[in-house]
Amino acid sequence: MSDEPDAAAAEEHLPEVFARALADYERHLRSERDLSPHTVRAYVGDVAGMLEHAAALGHTELATVDLPALRSWLARQQTLGKARTTMARRATAVRVFTAWARRTGRGPTDPGSLLASPKAHHALPGALDVAEARELLEAAGRLADDGGAMGTRDAAILEMLYATGIRVGELCALDIDDVDRGRRVVRVLGKGRKERTVPYGVPAEKALARWLDSGRPEIVAPGAGAALFLGARGARIGQRAVRTVVHRRLQDVPGAPDLGPHGLRHTAATHLLDGGADLRTVQELLGHASLATTQIYTHVTTEHLRQAYRLAHPRA
Repeated sequence: MSDEPDAAAAEEHLPEVFARALADYERHLRSERDLSPHTVRAYVGDVAGMLEHAAALGHTELATVDLPALRSWLARQQTLGKARTTMARRATAVRVFTAWARRTGRGPTDPGSLLASPKAHHALPGALDVAEARELLEAAGRLADDGGAMGTRDAAILEMLYATGIRVGELCALDIDDVDRGRRVVRVLGKGRKERTVPYGVPAEKALARWLDSGRPEIVAPGAGAALFLGARGARIGQRAVRTVVHRRLQDVPGAPDLGPHGLRHTAATHLLDGGADLRTVQELLGHASLATTQIYTHVTTEHLRQAYRLAHPRA
């Protein structure tokens, strides 16, 4: 079952003032902040749940929704068994909402600014080691040797994901003109529509050239436009198809963890740091808005150091 609150169901039980404010807030997120439909849906659902809880406590105006009401709502999330990451996300959504309400004159204060949220436990991201990554790409390359369009495409997709560390959505959105093959860089439109340029290496260029020269022309369909990677029917490839490619090809690597495209992103970041890249560089390459997001990969590389220390040091 989805962990997302049912915003439509919650709105039916909201006081009219709350419902109107929520509708205005949704328009603000869509038109002024230009957030993705998924993000808007999550934010509105979280806020709708909070407003429904406030209404159950007797609040009928935004002006009366105070910090105790917000803390009561957050405590309710905990009693329902919600994960700390979910609670932290919902608290953030409510803080953004109350700041907007104060800014637009819907409330005299901003109670959300005082609402603390539980610290999320960051699990170490899964990643391939260097040997597994090499075997994955070599196995995909061998399958591409039969000259089939799909094998050629899959090899190029895997090479680009590992070489650049881009998100699966960013890969699917790439057009041919986004790739500067002379300079071996790709222009990526990331979260928040922020553009960045990411380099890639010679092996990825070879796989990409093979796909563009022989694989893509074989299956391209009318309406595909300038899409760089195509699905089996010749249209722009979807994220689900890319995930299937990654999972399937990892089955060819004995002992490798079953990762998706995001696992290859983790792998690229980990190997960059292991190879001596600094955090700021990796942050820019991955398109992280905050350096704190990139810092989780330092835990992965530190764990590798601990393992090596335990194996090698006589007094470990």
